[in-house]
Amino acid sequence: MPHSIHNPRVLVVTPEITYLPKDMGNMVNHLVAKAGGLADVSAALISALFDQGADVHVAIPDYRALFNARLEPALGRQLRMIQNKMPNERIHLAEDRAFFYIHTVYSDYGVDNLKIALAFQREVINNIIPRVRPDLIHCNDWMTGLIPAAARQAGIPCLFTIHNIHTVKTLLGYIEDRGIDAAYFWQHLYYERMATEYEEARDTNPVDLLVSGVFAAHFVNTVSPTFLQEIVDGRHDFVAPHLRQELAFKARADCAAGILNAPDPSYRPQTDSALKPNYGAADHAAGKRGNKSYLQSLLSLKADPEAPLFFWPSRLDRIQKGCPLLADILYKVVSRYWDHNLQVVFVANGDYKRHFHEIVALHGLEPRVSVCGFDEELSRVAYAAADFILMPSLFEPCGLPQMIGPLYGTLPVVHDTGGLHDTVTHLDLRAGKGNGFVFKFYDSIGLSWAIDQAMAFYTLPAEVRRREVQRIMEEASRDFTYDVCARNYIQLYEKMLQRPLIRPNAPLPEMHPVA
Repeated sequence: MPHSIHNPRVLVVTPEITYLPKDMGNMVNHLVAKAGGLADVSAALISALFDQGADVHVAIPDYRALFNARLEPALGRQLRMIQNKMPNERIHLAEDRAFFYIHTVYSDYGVDNLKIALAFQREVINNIIPRVRPDLIHCNDWMTGLIPAAARQAGIPCLFTIHNIHTVKTLLGYIEDRGIDAAYFWQHLYYERMATEYEEARDTNPVDLLVSGVFAAHFVNTVSPTFLQEIVDGRHDFVAPHLRQELAFKARADCAAGILNAPDPSYRPQTDSALKPNYGAADHAAGKRGNKSYLQSLLSLKADPEAPLFFWPSRLDRIQKGCPLLADILYKVVSRYWDHNLQVVFVANGDYKRHFHEIVALHGLEPRVSVCGFDEELSRVAYAAADFILMPSLFEPCGLPQMIGPLYGTLPVVHDTGGLHDTVTHLDLRAGKGNGFVFKFYDSIGLSWAIDQAMAFYTLPAEVRRREVQRIMEEASRDFTYDVCARNYIQLYEKMLQRPLIRPNAPLPEMHPVA
């Protein structure tokens, strides 16, 4: 039933969250369940939508063991009792033993993750959607892939966002055994083979959960426009043909879009508590020198606040992130700029870390290259201390480091692909445009050329660099925000609803104070 006197009601369905606005409900300070970037993206988007006045609700699993670790069990029971009695509550916890007692969002065993996903979706379909009565549902990734089919059958517009192209397949019979009446919407699901009869499909024809989400949703989005186009154009062999086909169909029907994510609002050098010292665009030069000296001291690098510093912020994944390109030229680059005291810092985990350790040890690069495991606080200091970040990714669905870097006055060196293409343009000093250094062809020669371009910029007069970095920081603080991201989602919601999402002077549901 539509909500005639209120703003249209949006239900965001996500298996992960890191924070929620304090006015959304009684348990917001305790609902933290994170496995990856989806948690941050969901939290920031929901907060931005809520702050802009949208009637936004969120459905998440009740990870009791995770949530109760942040508060006394008795208080947790009390808050749940209060929450369940509040008709205008905006946080809706799906309840099932499948996720009550787990201590991580996902299991190391695929079958357990499937059970968790089906239990979550059962509660959303059977209980939360009827209680919330949303005008629009926003689902995320394969763990919510059945909900668009149920929404289509019920006549509720549904947006399906792809953050990660990973999928899982299972049979209708197994889905129904977990308490979901898939017979109600079976014709809106995507099967391994064409399905013409329910009985034939039920026990022999697996359902692809991610592609079902794309197939059934009224609208689909990826987290960057260029990555969507690359999939549709068939530029990535790792994307399954049927996923590419369904996204292409949606794109041709004008029912697909790319909306960039944005960095978490805590990534601001003016207020980031990890920095030594804080700084803004106007005084970035002194602030970055101070943080560089601090980082060099922490990591036993050669002390030199004027040394050009390159930072690797991404997972050390040899397939996606371009590690082999840098490994191929690391010693050559450090040697080429030996007199400049060029330094490289890695703050990342991944299988390729040992290769960089071996290169550093073999060539005695310890005073100039530091390879560290991921640490949140150290990573933030590195953003502030570095002059450049390295992101030579083979592909990038969105990427966040290349947006975080410019906020801190750290210019990205990137391969021209996906979200990197959408957020980084090659620096043009004459035009006063651009925010980084972009190489077109994915090889170590291209990366080496881009590093040379960055070093050419670094050797310019200090005043020229100061002026350009200040401009880049100011532009980044304007463009790379979740206010911008939320406005893009609001426009998409309004296109789907064919009416405004936020109506001036419309009364919002009564809110209850935080316990």
